[in-house]
Amino acid sequence: MYILAIDQGTTSSRAIVFDRDGTSVGQAQKEFKQHFPQDGWVEHDAQEIWNDVLALCRQALRNAAVEAAQLAAIGITNQRETTVLWDRATGEPVAPAIVWQDRRTAALCQQLKDQGHEDTVRERTGLLLDPYFSATKLAWLLDTVEGTRARAEAGDLAFGTIDCWLLWKLTRGKVHATDATNASRTLLFNIHEQRWDDTLLRLFDIPAALLPEVRDSAGDFGTTAPELLGAPVTVAGIAGDQQAALVGQACFQPGMVKSTYGTGCFMIMNTGAAVTSENRLLTTVGYRLGGETSYALEGSIFVAGAAIQWLRDGLNLISHASETEALARRAGSSRGVYLVPAFTGLGAPWWDPHARGALLGLTRDTGIAEVVTAGLEAVCYQSRDLLEAMAADCRRRPTTLRVDGGMVVNNWLSQTLADVLGIQVDRPDVTETTALGAAYLAGLGCGWYSDLAHVGDHWRCERSFLPSLAEDERERRYQGWRAAVRRVM
Repeated sequence: MYILAIDQGTTSSRAIVFDRDGTSVGQAQKEFKQHFPQDGWVEHDAQEIWNDVLALCRQALRNAAVEAAQLAAIGITNQRETTVLWDRATGEPVAPAIVWQDRRTAALCQQLKDQGHEDTVRERTGLLLDPYFSATKLAWLLDTVEGTRARAEAGDLAFGTIDCWLLWKLTRGKVHATDATNASRTLLFNIHEQRWDDTLLRLFDIPAALLPEVRDSAGDFGTTAPELLGAPVTVAGIAGDQQAALVGQACFQPGMVKSTYGTGCFMIMNTGAAVTSENRLLTTVGYRLGGETSYALEGSIFVAGAAIQWLRDGLNLISHASETEALARRAGSSRGVYLVPAFTGLGAPWWDPHARGALLGLTRDTGIAEVVTAGLEAVCYQSRDLLEAMAADCRRRPTTLRVDGGMVVNNWLSQTLADVLGIQVDRPDVTETTALGAAYLAGLGCGWYSDLAHVGDHWRCERSFLPSLAEDERERRYQGWRAAVRRVM
């Protein structure tokens, strides 16, 4: 028997078939179109995402030579916060999906801050009033797309993050549900009481009839329509991408930290109980199993791999991301060049939606290698911003960081990360741990794994990177980064 993991990301979708040991036996992946209709706006076509995911599931099964009847379960992990609003009768979206990176509701968030609502929001959700999260995106759709508010109040429309949308489509509209990790990213969910919050629904003017049922991260989410994959399969695990990676990295003890490097960068520390950040980090649900919630502190960086994508597609400095390692080794360092990739504002710990990107420190001998290197180093410096904030909140500095995501196959980047952070960086055998975490949750949900300890037995370190940069040089470079950030705020 096998588990099929659906990993629906910000720029690509993939499906991976895992065996019981957590080994990939077949997969398929496809990038999809990004839409930027205005400055700061980012949209996706939810129907395109669904069509791609279904085709990729079928392709992954063919590549693995596995029939749907051989699947024990399906796990879903997804880009979080991205907001989909659809017609319950037709199953069709009423507007493009508004992506987590989208900043169109910055003015509304500022208005709510000015009215003194942020403390209430933070106390209940663990989050900040920022366009990043789903509530203001959903409110914008209801107030802007003609007829949607009346239809929403009548119960004709459904809201969901991407996991919820995919579950609806997989079950042919029989199940409208999400899990606690995804619900915790909407600004509408009380993470302490584990329910949709009436006070927040009133604040954002969101009809409760739109909302999905919130369930544990592992359990029975319903069964796929048999004609989709050739046999009915139970969906047994769901988690937002970063929480799925926390599970995939087996960070089950308080104090353990993982950081995922994909389109953005997301660092999460398992705190066990809820910890309120004094440094503008987010308190979020790490996972909820058997009705018990484990909490986490999270720092979110909006642009990590997306900066490399921009260097490739926007500036045409490279033709493939894999070229960056050789260029960085040739340059050695960025030689005082700093790329601040605030293309859609700055995330944690700055939370400045109005900041925009900048390339600083250019000289006549700056070339492609230095600019590309600055793009990689920006990922490391932003990670240090997050680590410093976590250390201050928890009053202890982590000694090890577990990393994953497509970027960390770059050895130069992984070593530079250790140098900039000043701590050990561990890279696992399976770097795409987001999909692996979805598979583990589905395995827990269908009884493949007995508990988290059983899951943790599967984690293996492929390589550790130890700091090699002198302390004074580390601090000099980091202070240069801090100065560059101040220039764009």
